[in-house]
Amino acid sequence: MKWFNSQSRLVQLILLLIPVVNWIVEIFVRVTAVLEKPNLGNLLGLIFGIIIPIFGWIDLVWVLLFNHLLLAK
Repeated sequence: MKWFNSQSRLVQLILLLIPVVNWIVEIFVRVTAVLEKPNLGNLLGLIFGIIIPIFGWIDLVWVLLFNHLLLAK
């Protein structure tokens, strides 16, 4: 999660904009978030990220608005 948050906002948006890369980055960031801070929000984010592929598009909008992924602060 630190790696993703340390990237510029443009890089974050590009990574979340490309469909297959979006899902891979989503899973990678969610797993590292759970490993760094195992709480209910991060765990739910991981589950939603795996089960609901469109969750990455929601994260794209969330990063635009709040500069972090939904359920991973």
